[in-house]
Amino acid sequence: MQDIEIFAANLRFACATRRSISQICREIGINRQQFNRYIGGEARPSPHNVARIARFFGLAAEDFGLPAKQFEARMTRPDRDRSDASLLLEGFPGDIAGLRRHIGYYQTYHVSLSWPGLVVCSCARIYEEAGSIRVKSIERIRDPANEIQQFSKYVGLVTFWRNRIFIAERSIGREPMLAQTILLPFEVHQRVYLRGTTMGVSWRKENLPYASRMIWRSLGVQPDLRQMLSRCGVLAFGARQLPQTVRSFLETPGAEPLTLPTEY
Repeated sequence: MQDIEIFAANLRFACATRRSISQICREIGINRQQFNRYIGGEARPSPHNVARIARFFGLAAEDFGLPAKQFEARMTRPDRDRSDASLLLEGFPGDIAGLRRHIGYYQTYHVSLSWPGLVVCSCARIYEEAGSIRVKSIERIRDPANEIQQFSKYVGLVTFWRNRIFIAERSIGREPMLAQTILLPFEVHQRVYLRGTTMGVSWRKENLPYASRMIWRSLGVQPDLRQMLSRCGVLAFGARQLPQTVRSFLETPGAEPLTLPTEY
């Protein structure tokens, strides 16, 4: 049996473990017609696409070259990682086609417990890499009055389910923190703002957990990066640099951050 036939047979077996071919294609981000050619042995995917397919099934790329019996054993072996953690990772990137509409750079705004009465302006980039949709964020704050200079970087993954964008991030550093953001996608006639909620901990308030409204303003795929970074910081609600749409969303009555009492 030729290599392409072995690959196709193993791919068919792997696909039979999932609900549908259409779902597999959506989650990997591969054209359905092209994927059908892989299954039928009419074409072999590029090494890049083999890696994407293998990662989706929790395998190594070379596993698809194994004889059928060995491949089936690899797919069903008891020690194969089928833990809850692996199921969580399978939730990323979700509907990758839906996410691709949101790839680009953003100025982000939210109200944090660390800076009461102010708006934290940061920047973020959503991008595709190796079959995943990823995010990188930067938070840069200067507070001369309290002699604070904060520069934080975050990395994370993005997924799209049920018409919602889910972002899971962790900070880079010696004491990393986790944060999650849920955003509403662009609308048909509105492709500038993503509105939603973010949840994290306040490092200036004894790591109190909190949830706050958050809004992302799209800057496109090739913004002026220096200018984008220069906007980062803390802003008063009346600041000229704060877009009116952002101000209205964050200053609405009842939009204050939610947190736990210090004693409960």
